[in-house]
Amino acid sequence: MEIGIDSFASHLLSNNTGSTLSGAAAMSQLLDRIERADQVGLDVFGIGEHHRVEYLDSAPTVILAAAAARTKRIRLTSAVTVLSAADPVRVFQQFATLDLISQGRAEMVVGRGSSVEAFPLFGFNLDDYDELFAEKLDLLLALRKTEKIHWSGQFRPALTGQGVYPRPVQAQLPIWLGVGGTPESFVRAGMLGLPLMVAVIGGDTHRFRPLVDLYREAGRRAGFTAEQLPVGLHSLGYVAETTPEAHEAFFPGYARTFSARAKERGGLPVTRPQFDAQVGPRGALLVGSPEEVATKILRHSEALGGISRVTFQMDVATLPHANIMRAVELLGTRVAPLLR
Repeated sequence: MEIGIDSFASHLLSNNTGSTLSGAAAMSQLLDRIERADQVGLDVFGIGEHHRVEYLDSAPTVILAAAAARTKRIRLTSAVTVLSAADPVRVFQQFATLDLISQGRAEMVVGRGSSVEAFPLFGFNLDDYDELFAEKLDLLLALRKTEKIHWSGQFRPALTGQGVYPRPVQAQLPIWLGVGGTPESFVRAGMLGLPLMVAVIGGDTHRFRPLVDLYREAGRRAGFTAEQLPVGLHSLGYVAETTPEAHEAFFPGYARTFSARAKERGGLPVTRPQFDAQVGPRGALLVGSPEEVATKILRHSEALGGISRVTFQMDVATLPHANIMRAVELLGTRVAPLLR
């Protein structure tokens, strides 16, 4: 099983002060974390894509390229690329360039985007939410296969044999499909034979099993083997020396972040009992000691019928840099060996 970290490049400093770092300082710390993840043997580091004031990840391939120059073996991916609001040609070119810089370590996770601010920013209509994604995914997969392409669609000018460069080091640039909770997305990934990255940030992980089964069945019907249909799990998480220490460090920032989001949508603040349920045996949050977290990951894997990758997202708790650096070390030196 592969272990990794996803980041949204948050520049919030501390769940105690609520103050912020400068963008330059926050970016420097993020690159330090990626470098440390490489040093301790983690498999993958992903950068999200948002266009909001609290995040610095509007240009993820730029961050990943900087990380490529400071790392040797860790795979570098998006988490996720909002393909619906992007030009697939430019997306392919950017990740192919990243693949050259990293000498074959680039990947991407593409999705429709759970945050929708990119659509009006780049002039797209939210009413075309799914149609945009389906068409652009079709083009992106065609670009991966063919250097000179003939293609036409509704939302982009046709391509009539133009070459798309550069070409990546890898013969087939890895493209995962990032999904939330809609059955259609799981079926689409299976029909296309794309690796699946499931974002489970709340509730009970086992409730996603019927959707993962839909993915595997759609892939089987389309002629793909089980080995061609890996499932990854993206979860909120944090590791400390002991489980109580992890819970006490993670809760304040987690509660503030999700209470603010709930307020935007007319919901209620997060309570400690709700958090305690989420860090319990069946809840989605991977927060605890290395041994507790490894055990819970294996439980999640069993619930989903087997996973091949798990990625942690720690930004939501707005933890100090030193805490996150220590968590990175614990993931690489204690959690990963237990899982492998």
